[in-house]
Amino acid sequence: MTNKELIKKYNDPKNFINRDLSWVEFNRRVLEEALNPELPLLEKIKFISIFHSNLDEFYMIRISGLKEQVAANVLELSIDGLTPVEQLRKTEQKIKPMLDQAMDLWKNHIVPKLLDHGVEICSYSNLTGDEKQLLTDYFKKEIFPILTPLAFDPGRPFPYISNLSLNFAILVKKPNGENHFARLKIPNTLPRFLQIDKILNPNKKNQNNGNFSEKYVWIGDLIKDNLALLFPGMEVIEAHGFRLTRDTDIELQEDEADDLLRVIEENIRQRRFGAVVRLEVVSQMPEFMLDTLMENLEVKREDIHVIDGPLGLSDLIQLYDIPLHQLKSKPFYPVLPKSFEDETDIFSIIRQKDILLHHPYESFSPVIEFIKQASNDPDVLAIKQTLYRVGSNSPILKYLIEAAERGKQVAVLVELKARFDEENNIFWARELEKVGVHVVYGLVGLKTHAKMTLVVRKESDGVHKYVHLSTGNYNLTTAKIYTDIGLFTSDEDISSDVTEIFNYLTGYSKQTEFRKLIVAPINMREKFLSLILKEIENVKAGGKGKLIFKMNSLVDPLLISALYEASQNGVEIDLIVRGICCLIPGVQGLSENIRVRSIVGRFLEHSRLFYFFNNGEENIYLSSADFMQRNLDRRVEIAFPINDPSLKTELFKNVLRSGLKDNIKARILKPDLSYELLKMNGDENRKFDSQEWLMHHAVKTHSKAINNKI
Repeated sequence: MTNKELIKKYNDPKNFINRDLSWVEFNRRVLEEALNPELPLLEKIKFISIFHSNLDEFYMIRISGLKEQVAANVLELSIDGLTPVEQLRKTEQKIKPMLDQAMDLWKNHIVPKLLDHGVEICSYSNLTGDEKQLLTDYFKKEIFPILTPLAFDPGRPFPYISNLSLNFAILVKKPNGENHFARLKIPNTLPRFLQIDKILNPNKKNQNNGNFSEKYVWIGDLIKDNLALLFPGMEVIEAHGFRLTRDTDIELQEDEADDLLRVIEENIRQRRFGAVVRLEVVSQMPEFMLDTLMENLEVKREDIHVIDGPLGLSDLIQLYDIPLHQLKSKPFYPVLPKSFEDETDIFSIIRQKDILLHHPYESFSPVIEFIKQASNDPDVLAIKQTLYRVGSNSPILKYLIEAAERGKQVAVLVELKARFDEENNIFWARELEKVGVHVVYGLVGLKTHAKMTLVVRKESDGVHKYVHLSTGNYNLTTAKIYTDIGLFTSDEDISSDVTEIFNYLTGYSKQTEFRKLIVAPINMREKFLSLILKEIENVKAGGKGKLIFKMNSLVDPLLISALYEASQNGVEIDLIVRGICCLIPGVQGLSENIRVRSIVGRFLEHSRLFYFFNNGEENIYLSSADFMQRNLDRRVEIAFPINDPSLKTELFKNVLRSGLKDNIKARILKPDLSYELLKMNGDENRKFDSQEWLMHHAVKTHSKAINNKI
């Protein structure tokens, strides 16, 4: 069946879930973790923060895009047959009740429970007179000097309001009786919460000895109570909080750019002035003040979220650092695989066999050590690496710089278009260029999302190449909280493919065929499509067909159509899709052989793993890519095969099978498009949390290896 025939056969809106509505359901699963009665209290706070942070980015990128389509009178329907206006309406209908639910959880559950553990989130009005006076003294000394009230009157235009900033809309009265509007921004350099004891008794040490006690006050409450100091000689009539979200997805005209770095820098500056897509206001704000904001920010009533409580709950993450460890999940420390403990020469280890690292269950330190040894080793001739989200203070960047200073050939592709990491990546690109690193910014029209490192080393029997490939970024921070899988190999075919991909990225290449790697946008969709269709052929020939895919998002219409076709031909399909899923499972005559589950737990599921039964000769690929048009058409991505039979077994048993057994953190996608937790029927022995099991398995395997050595 041709691609056109596949699309035509399944091109019906009823066969697909809307992408943005599916994402909203993913964020609902994040909120459900905060609502989980078995989750420790500070973990609940973390998930409330993540829920709101996710929502901020959703409005900045996806909702802003829909609103641009509406403004441009775009009538093109989404994959499920909705107009942009209908998508906006449906997403808002789903989001607003979730916001109410999150606020109710915060006010009526978390705040009282914190108090039970000695942590009081104080209402400013409930502070004693002495406490208020001492806080006012602190305000005058530490906060007052950095605040800047901005007036709005015929002589002064409405002030610029920055994205996601917390502000007060203030009404003041002059001595002559005239009322005027002013705006005050709460600087984001200030914490959302002030710990009162630290201010009142800076030398006091709060021992967690069973009598733990801390009092916090919202910094906005302290500022609001002292607004009169900012408007001397005037009367502050009222002040109310607001927060806005801007469109940050500015289009890049790459094909017209002669200096991509300069264009990206300009893009970052423009992002500050993106259109307002959401205005959050406190419920007490009067209509006249709301009208002033609406008129000057150019927003409509449907763009407004009225919040009955504090704004910007993404900032609750500050409370996660409260030193009450019994209110957090038990800490987990990644293990170092035995092979890296037994042998210090990392090149010798990789020469012996392919090695998988499953983060965060296994340590990220061998990846850093790989770059470090390559930098220090006089026999290493060249290092090439792609960097997407590298993070700040990265040891990897430090070792790349040292390698260049030692005269090695170092080439780094720094993806300047990695959204919200652009400034950090620009900084590192310049630092690398200063020491002579060959820095490439990527290809026009494409983001480089592939995760690759190539080390070329001169040895006694000639030049050898060592490779690290991964599903996740070279980022020490996310390696502790994202589940990703990396491969060390010296396989000649893979290393040759990686070499040619780097030539494609840094020079001119029309390479369209590779030995073992699958590469987007060159051949990834077609290769995965052919592997899916091969399962159909195997079933038709009397064999068995089975697919197990683990990914973050499933959106691409052609690959979804191929999965529908496979289902109708008897191929058994299990999908573990953390986030967006546009495929509808379990529909008779369409997808009755497809099951979809999403796992939202302690760690962010981020690895992509694709299993093809292939008549018993299993193929397993790991990838940086999801099944989305942006990954397959507009990004440089790789999928790499796992060839070692023992590593295939490890991935199948430990990653895929544990994910399919999960009945604690897994939610099943139903044909009615809702997600449902599995019902346990009271059997405690059947409880299985895949992430908990993988943590236990990593420690157990490591201990067993150590004991065998002894």
